[in-house]
Amino acid sequence: MADTMAHMSMDATAQLADVHESVQPIALEGRRVHLVGIGGTGMCGLAQIIAHRGAICTGSDHSDGPTLDPLRCAGIAVQVEQTAATVPRQCDLMVISAAIQPDHPEVIEAHRRGIPVFKYAQMLGRLMLGHTGIAVAGTHGKSSTTSMLAHVLIQCGLDPSVIVGAHCPQIGGGWRSGGNRGGGEQRQGGLLVAEACEYDRSFHHLHPQDAIILNVEADHLDLYRGLDEIVEAFTTFAALLPPDGLLLIQHECANRLQITGNLRCQVRTIGFAPQADWRIELKMDANGRGHTQLHRNGDRVARWACPLPGEHMAYNAAAAAVMAHRHGAAWEDIGRALETFDGLDRRMQRLGQCRVGSPDEAPITVVDDYGHHPTEVDTTLRALRRFWRPGRLICVFQPHQHSRTRFLMDQFAASFSAADIVIIPRIYFVRDSEQERQAVTAGDLVDRLRQRGVMAMHLYPFDAIVEQLQVIARPGDLLVTMGAGDVWKVAHAFLQAAKTASPLKS
Repeated sequence: MADTMAHMSMDATAQLADVHESVQPIALEGRRVHLVGIGGTGMCGLAQIIAHRGAICTGSDHSDGPTLDPLRCAGIAVQVEQTAATVPRQCDLMVISAAIQPDHPEVIEAHRRGIPVFKYAQMLGRLMLGHTGIAVAGTHGKSSTTSMLAHVLIQCGLDPSVIVGAHCPQIGGGWRSGGNRGGGEQRQGGLLVAEACEYDRSFHHLHPQDAIILNVEADHLDLYRGLDEIVEAFTTFAALLPPDGLLLIQHECANRLQITGNLRCQVRTIGFAPQADWRIELKMDANGRGHTQLHRNGDRVARWACPLPGEHMAYNAAAAAVMAHRHGAAWEDIGRALETFDGLDRRMQRLGQCRVGSPDEAPITVVDDYGHHPTEVDTTLRALRRFWRPGRLICVFQPHQHSRTRFLMDQFAASFSAADIVIIPRIYFVRDSEQERQAVTAGDLVDRLRQRGVMAMHLYPFDAIVEQLQVIARPGDLLVTMGAGDVWKVAHAFLQAAKTASPLKS
């Protein structure tokens, strides 16, 4: 049975590869493109790259927000309304975000009028055609690694185009439209670096020359029936790389051999294990600062001071370094560039400090992070505790999706051991059914945490959390807000309340 399933999987992969190779680029010059859900970080970047390539872009979203401002400044007309009438009278093709469903009124109108409709990943894949595409995949670390890689390539003069699912000021936000320079083993036009997301198997639509698989774990279990299906999805993604391409994959990945067993492309591993093709060595100094050394065949090829704390960030940076070197960057330049990387929004982002006592007492440090998977929570909190060495670590964690919370409840319950106090607001409701919404609550996670001896509580709304933080916060505390929803509002509100309460609290 297992052999039959494997055979069926390989057949499906081969069929997808055949279809993949038959896809042609889309001419964009002078065409009118309408993007639905344009306010998302990836869609925002995609829209601007499409416009930069000569298309006339419009867009719509269900609500206004700061991500729409750069679009308007770029001359892209955006409507905060989504009806059939929102679709422009003249429209050559439509691009929709992953959140847009088939029954969306603009999609229905496009089909009625015969307008081709592409998902975000389909259009991103078309943009890779004719360019040297580098796709960064994995359950965790995609945005950080993509941003680091983009920053290094820019600093080394390789001028890439970039689409990343987060805001990175150093690369101009969440996107960049580069030129056609490149070196190393580059074979086509200019470099295009992008995240490759496994959600809805969207990374199967991409056309990369090279790829990174940072890690593979169970997630998106509202779409996948288990880890086996996720591994199969990554296997199919890896099989899309051409024979002269490169897959850089985590050496310690438990399913590495299954993913790479039948690939046509070159495969190299990266990790902390001595057996890895590219071995990472992380050393900490007396101040808690990390220094990374990268080894190849027993020889050190590069070293740099870690720009961000944690083994996971050292790993992400090393993966970016290897891929940058493949595409023409010199090791010495790579190390210098990584040391100047300032990070990206909502990835261990230090928002500020405030005081609750006299000026002589230690301030409270406030950090915000996007982590919403148990592995991310555990790794990030441990790294922050080691780096900041706080008196206490208070974490306000907003679970993202009811299905993820329910499926990974045990893992979540074990992921907060580095925190002294955990505050859980309501679960951020997105994509799940109403039935799923009723199946689990934030209180269930609090109960599990308390059973493990973690001081945890459920509070809502956000104002109540801010008020509670004002009561319990002490000098020297580290406050971390975590989650893929809007929990960042708590961190900003706490800092603002502290600033308003006293001239010392700034």
